Amino acid sequence: MPAPLYDALRKYAEKNPARFHMPGHKGKFLPAPELMELAPIDVTELSPTGNLFEGEEPFDEAQRLWAELFGFDRCQFLTGGSTMGIHTGLALCARPGSRVLVDRGCHRAVFNALALLDLEPVYLERPWRKEENLAGPVSPEAVEKMLERHPDIKTVCITSPTYAGVLSNIGAISRIVHAHGGKLFVDGAHGAHLPFLGLDPFCGADVVAVSAHKTLPAMGQSALLFANGMDPDLVRRTAAIFGTSSPSYPMMASLDLARDWLLGEEGWYEYRRTACRVHEFRLGFPSLKESPGLSLDPCRLTLKVKDGPAFAKELEARGIYPEMEDGGHVVFICTAQDSDGDLYRLEEALVELRDMMGDCPPIPAPPIPERVCSPRAALFAPSRVWPLEDCEGEVAACQIAPYPPGVPVVAPGERISKKELAYLREIGYNMLSEVRIIS
Repeated sequence: MPAPLYDALRKYAEKNPARFHMPGHKGKFLPAPELMELAPIDVTELSPTGNLFEGEEPFDEAQRLWAELFGFDRCQFLTGGSTMGIHTGLALCARPGSRVLVDRGCHRAVFNALALLDLEPVYLERPWRKEENLAGPVSPEAVEKMLERHPDIKTVCITSPTYAGVLSNIGAISRIVHAHGGKLFVDGAHGAHLPFLGLDPFCGADVVAVSAHKTLPAMGQSALLFANGMDPDLVRRTAAIFGTSSPSYPMMASLDLARDWLLGEEGWYEYRRTACRVHEFRLGFPSLKESPGLSLDPCRLTLKVKDGPAFAKELEARGIYPEMEDGGHVVFICTAQDSDGDLYRLEEALVELRDMMGDCPPIPAPPIPERVCSPRAALFAPSRVWPLEDCEGEVAACQIAPYPPGVPVVAPGERISKKELAYLREIGYNMLSEVRIIS
């Protein structure tokens, strides 16, 4: 299958050109053998290699192949992760100063985008599933109810899948948003692999950002933005605002090659093998499982444990490092690159630690704090640093967001009250942390 960008870079390198352009290593030397393998294709914008933010080859074809695969009109390569995609996507969907319906379970990058773009959030609360101690999917009915209550809102921002692998019905939600004359932006950072498993998780969305580096064989920070019904030049110009003018060609080549590999017989088989193993883990151990009203990423394993940090520490002692843990869960990102040996090693560890699994003490739903001022006003206000435990009644000038998953408990411009402090204690957040509050 074609890999247009990678092929162009390799062809340029094979000509052994005299490189009187950046980068300074000139394709000849980087001070480690692992890096040296990438040096020949680490180039800059040239006539043979193209320009990411111009409409020309080889980028047009490389991005078209991705757009076609995901069912969108347009794909834009990103070298700043889904954070860059979130900023670009919201800028494409919402006018500065407008109100936006925002899934309260969004990543902190969304809250930064609200401040940078001067957007006014109206929060959409996710339903709390007490039996799993986790936020569930956003329901189409909840979106419709909020849009009827706030008819001026024309942009909706939702995260799907979540860190725990929970999928919302984007198709149904998009139909409701469009019926109200709005646009739907989806932070799909953790779902880049889902179309390769035969799923259509972003059907109907106007703009989607996915982090290829999270679940695909692509380099760190490499990501993709997909858009429907938007001028390609506008998409490029907007992405250029939030991205570097010197994007990494090896990162973008890895996007090109990841698609090529995953569409081949080996990639197709390997991802389905991993999905089957995750299904077996779910059957064999206490974990988040598919149920009526709850759709899950087939390759995300979210274990239920009595003490998340203690369980993660036991895994690390065995040389196994999960993606994240909270009070009652440990999350594993499983991909096509997890070998049978890796998965067997994980299974052996889980068998040894079975007594530490099970439901944790009930975790309450995150509170929604009182909003005092806009995210923009708070983020750029005069502020001071103060111990969190002494901040009752103060207004946050930063996000208070346990990371991962990076979902703010308190966003800039919100008041830190007794209930937020109690919640942070309950989930094990470090109350001795210093936070920034408005002076």
